[in-house]
Amino acid sequence: MVTHLFLGVITVAVFATTVTNADIKVVCAKDSVKITWRINPELVPYAARLLLGSCMPSQMNVMPTGEGEAQFNYHFGDCKFKKLIKGKRLIYQNELTFRPQARPKPASFVYPIECVYKRPDVWVPQFMNPGSGVSEGRGGLVFHMALLNEQLTGVAESNVIPLGSFMPIWAAVEQKSHQPLLLLMEECVAATTPELQPGSQVYPIISNKGCLLESMRGNSVFLPRYHSSAIILYLQSFKFGLGEEVYIHCKLVAWDPDILDESKKACHYVKENGGWELLDDPFQSSLCSCCDSTCKSRAKRGVGWESHSWSHNSVLGPLIIEDPSGSKAHNTSVGSVTTD
Repeated sequence: MVTHLFLGVITVAVFATTVTNADIKVVCAKDSVKITWRINPELVPYAARLLLGSCMPSQMNVMPTGEGEAQFNYHFGDCKFKKLIKGKRLIYQNELTFRPQARPKPASFVYPIECVYKRPDVWVPQFMNPGSGVSEGRGGLVFHMALLNEQLTGVAESNVIPLGSFMPIWAAVEQKSHQPLLLLMEECVAATTPELQPGSQVYPIISNKGCLLESMRGNSVFLPRYHSSAIILYLQSFKFGLGEEVYIHCKLVAWDPDILDESKKACHYVKENGGWELLDDPFQSSLCSCCDSTCKSRAKRGVGWESHSWSHNSVLGPLIIEDPSGSKAHNTSVGSVTTD
């Protein structure tokens, strides 16, 4: 019995060494991947233990030399591929593994697979898709704000954010029967209280009528819109209120998509270009030049817009930003405010 166990350990070690020297070729297609994994003769009988995520090879060829060629031809909807959204990139991730022993024993060989694409401008997170029915009604608008998960596929399950990582903040306005609206974040600050008082200590995030200050201090940015009525602030976590409960206070404004000026805009600083850029039309980035001074309102507005006050103050929290090297704080559920 001891001898058999010893031989089993030796066998696993030999497999690991053999697979490590394997030849793997990956071809990323539009919505699928083709992987060719060339293996040594001693692994050919164990082809069923070669896996792409949860999938076995779709085809196995044995060459005259005795070597094997395992092929994986699968769509990204198969094999438990992980779909990630990072900035302007759409990423599909998985792993090639060799498992000489059944789960839960660990794989003896792991090879990461990643296909990276430019994120389509029309891409819409599933949870944000409008329902099948048509909303009806007139009058008041409904504003929303929430913290999203890392993949931007739903609301975050935790409110604990490691220092330096990103916390995607989504805001939207339900248009109902109104004409198309442009949602803007006019002002945003962080505070350690859910209500702002005259003496509250705050950390400015967006100021000067839509200028993202955190894009200059760090790597924060506005993500490309999937619809004019929503905006995603890809905010890098900061040291303010570290370990405490932090609340994000934002003034949200619904506006005419065709009327942009110095007081109605969304601007972030692009370090590569050394200047401010207008989210909704980079060719009009001159509207962001006032971000370095004072942005003022234009004298005349579009007809019918000036008489409406489509703005609301929303609060997101509590959020807890933690330094991984420090002590961890308690975890509470993420709250959001919906304002009519």
